[in-house]
Amino acid sequence: MDAISNVRIQRVLVFFTFCAHGGLSADYDAHLGANLLLQRAKRQSKPTKPVLKVTDYHVRCSVVSRYAVTTVQSSVWNQLPIVKEAAFEVDLPSSAFISNFTITSNGKVYVAQVKERAAARKIYDAAKKQGKTAGLVATKEREVEKFRVAVSVPPGARMSFSLSYEELLPRRLGRYELSLALRPGQAVHNLTLDVGITERTGITFVKVLPLKTTRLLSNTAKGDAGAPASTHVERSAGCARVRYSPTLQQQSSVLSKGLDADFIIQYDVDLRDLMGDVQVYDGYFVHYFAPRGLPVVPKDVIFVIDISGSMIGTKIKQTKQAMSTILGDLREGDHFNIITFSDKVHTWRKGRTVRATRQNVRDAKDYVKRIIAEGWTNINAALLSAAQLVNPPPFGSSNHHSARRVPLVIFLTDGEATIGVTAGDTILSNAKSALGSASLFGLAFGDDADFLLLKRLALDNRGVARMVYEDADAALQLKGFYDEVASPLLSDIQLSYLDDQAFDITRSLFPNYFQGSELVVAGRVKQGVKDLKVSVSATDSKQRVNMENDVLISQAKGNESADSLDCSGALEGVSSFVHRLWAYYTIKELLLAKLNTTDPASQRLLADKATNLSLKYNFVTPVTSLVVVKPDSDEAAQTPTTAEPVTAATITTTATTTATTTTTTATTKLSAALSAIVDGDPHFVVQLPKLHQNLCFTVDGRADDVLRLLEEPERGIIVDGHLIGAPSKHGVEERSRTYFDRLTISTGGSGGVTITISLDTVVVEGEGRDILPISRQGSVQRQGVTVAVDDHQSCWVELARDVRFLVLFHRYKHPSYLQMAHLGFYITDGRGLSASTQGLLGKNSVAPDSTSSCIQPL
Repeated sequence: MDAISNVRIQRVLVFFTFCAHGGLSADYDAHLGANLLLQRAKRQSKPTKPVLKVTDYHVRCSVVSRYAVTTVQSSVWNQLPIVKEAAFEVDLPSSAFISNFTITSNGKVYVAQVKERAAARKIYDAAKKQGKTAGLVATKEREVEKFRVAVSVPPGARMSFSLSYEELLPRRLGRYELSLALRPGQAVHNLTLDVGITERTGITFVKVLPLKTTRLLSNTAKGDAGAPASTHVERSAGCARVRYSPTLQQQSSVLSKGLDADFIIQYDVDLRDLMGDVQVYDGYFVHYFAPRGLPVVPKDVIFVIDISGSMIGTKIKQTKQAMSTILGDLREGDHFNIITFSDKVHTWRKGRTVRATRQNVRDAKDYVKRIIAEGWTNINAALLSAAQLVNPPPFGSSNHHSARRVPLVIFLTDGEATIGVTAGDTILSNAKSALGSASLFGLAFGDDADFLLLKRLALDNRGVARMVYEDADAALQLKGFYDEVASPLLSDIQLSYLDDQAFDITRSLFPNYFQGSELVVAGRVKQGVKDLKVSVSATDSKQRVNMENDVLISQAKGNESADSLDCSGALEGVSSFVHRLWAYYTIKELLLAKLNTTDPASQRLLADKATNLSLKYNFVTPVTSLVVVKPDSDEAAQTPTTAEPVTAATITTTATTTATTTTTTATTKLSAALSAIVDGDPHFVVQLPKLHQNLCFTVDGRADDVLRLLEEPERGIIVDGHLIGAPSKHGVEERSRTYFDRLTISTGGSGGVTITISLDTVVVEGEGRDILPISRQGSVQRQGVTVAVDDHQSCWVELARDVRFLVLFHRYKHPSYLQMAHLGFYITDGRGLSASTQGLLGKNSVAPDSTSSCIQPL
């Protein structure tokens, strides 16, 4: 049985130190400042509960010469009477780079910045030490990166998110495919998708597929299956426009809870010049090479199949199914052989490949049917056996065929090397020296496969590696990959540009060009060059072919000719697409080169180059992170706003007793106050609607003290808070630090209602006893008092229409030594409290006649 491999999934570290200064309510800012949560997206069912309303959901994509820039925007509105979490989730292709992310809160836009990973990590660690929430937001899930950010939104508040990402669409099987995820989480009244495609050489076809509601492939012939309802497609010679705006009913017909699907557009371009298409903009060029109409070159293909014990069951069944189909698709000019391996290696036909005659294919299918999975995994021996077939000794059977057929090794495994040579570096070295000019294509079947080893094997041996996911469609995945490499047209392709004209060129030597694919080279053009000399050298089915062409720079710019369809919208934001494409491609190649070298100095150099380019072009890559940086603390006071002024009074427990009052004409945001005291001391907030002031207090407190926060005799309202001790800060050990771990709110005297709020439960007593766990949503009403708990986040207590309190549950995923889980208490509406109200917050919960306040401990 194969040993289980912990496959390291590439993640993007994204975190925020976020502090709102807009015009949202004070309780919102407290929650936003303390509870902005970025977390891994998980696919799991949850109980249905009230959700925020998504008012708008827009996906806009501009494709210029295969380079796609996509922006997903979502706006939410909390119509509920409690704080709710707004989750913004986007599925983006794993090959894409995020280039922008913003959160808009009441007209204030917070723009994420791309930082070098080490620098970002320092910000992250500092934020964690200060008690701010941070985390990972991207995970990988079957060819998709999942981006998720969750923010708490208070009653009545609105918030919008915008994420942009960029990718180069690859050409596979004669088409480009653009997949756009539509997952707003509910039916949305204003949902639109708008795609513009501009191709200089012309578009041959555009096809919109039915909505794809599963990631599984399907072999069901969809033939005439049309585009989703409400789809409008316009096309002219050089551009296309696709719009989709489904009604609520149309969305619900796909899924009752709203769209959860991929909108897929396929198209191809008209590329008649054998030299391809060269475009030059602002000193950068891109060369698309995809000649049509060439004869297919026969191939020598070796199928190397892992049949170790871990393949038992569904995986071996799916592999047999795929192999039966693949063998049936071999051309008669092809030669092939099959190697199966576990702890031992078996070759179907010893010492040679055989012609793909009907009889040989039939015999091979019978052999595959008899395969039994058992034993360990000897990857090294299997690779060396494959090498002997594609590079047999010269004294054997006549071997002049290698010059006319393209040697390919398709290597499938689901685990790690567990017997024989198991060291990765040794396997790599042995394979590279033995395989010669053969191209190796690695297929990692399932998460336990050593995908990193397969990627390095492919990089070393003129091929690529691909994941095969353990799903019901695994056989179709295998067949689909084979189809991509089944028809070689050219080998050893060299695309050249004169050294005195071009520099910083991406990879330009390619082992193979397969039917339906495309080779892409990008680079920079030296200043003053008026025509770019391009040459192509390659081997077809018979001979070495050489071509040359001079590309006039002025004619290599984009298609500016008049067109019956307005394509200008497709060019918005990507007028400089060639140099962004060059950066995108260069970063990917630098990261691949880093993966394929073991020299630490070379790895650092390659990582530094990739980092510099990522920062320059604002790309989130494996060497950078996305950060939203908190504005300066005084920014709010300097920023004009049309919102009504809100005054926040904040009390923290420290070693001294002081009181200060400041007046501001701008909106004073609660989260700004809280972010300054995120070391966790108890803090309290009172809205003073009649004063435009910011009151800040500190009071003494010791562990196990009970503080009388508020006492209103006319209604019999009492709020007490119990303190627990926390470690002192280094250097100020004499200063005590405390948190609230329990709050008690009572009203109506002995016959009234008492609410006890702890870090685990909310207990409501009065005409019975109810216990509300904080782990899920729930509410209780007693004698006109409403208590509502919102899933680990908050507890709202409404004693009357004009008396409302909020308790926040502050928790830390990775707390520092200073941090402890604690409660925060806020008076969100104190209009119903009389002038006789006492306690720490009492005199500040109503509008006093002067700015002086007296705070006394209980």
